Amino acid sequence: MQTRRVAIITFVVTACLAFAFTCLPETGIAQEHPILTISGRINASDAEAGLTFRRSDLEAMGMVSFETSTPWYKHPVKFEGVPLDKLMKNVGATGQRVVAMALNDYSTEIPVEDFAKYNAILAIKRDGEYMPIRDKGPLFIVYPYDTDPELRSQKFYSRSAWQVNRLIVK
Repeated sequence: MQTRRVAIITFVVTACLAFAFTCLPETGIAQEHPILTISGRINASDAEAGLTFRRSDLEAMGMVSFETSTPWYKHPVKFEGVPLDKLMKNVGATGQRVVAMALNDYSTEIPVEDFAKYNAILAIKRDGEYMPIRDKGPLFIVYPYDTDPELRSQKFYSRSAWQVNRLIVK
């Protein structure tokens, strides 16, 4: 009876370990989970379900950075992220507006033309660090507010959604 119990426990532990190792890539680091879904008027076989992106997918598209003042931080902040116009081209967006949805269900509608006209980014890092959810992360739509007085207004601040997890192209 004791040997049977040991055999069952050994089998269960081995099965659990085997399953755990299938969740790890070759590097031994846990796989990333998607942090962004883009849906709507995009070039995807299932545009309604959308395309999902991990942080590494977004970083691989090419990051840019700028330093700007914001109403949310006392001092100018350096943001790094993917240019939103590049991201829209990457997914084949054909709409005129994007609805940005946040983890807390906040949403804002942004004209697609903003992205190229004002060099808005989907920020992944602030001052060289990935942004945690509790501090506006993991994704934050940011404009370079200091480059144009027009950007320092409630109109653009309200388009600057944080904790973004979904973009819907309309």
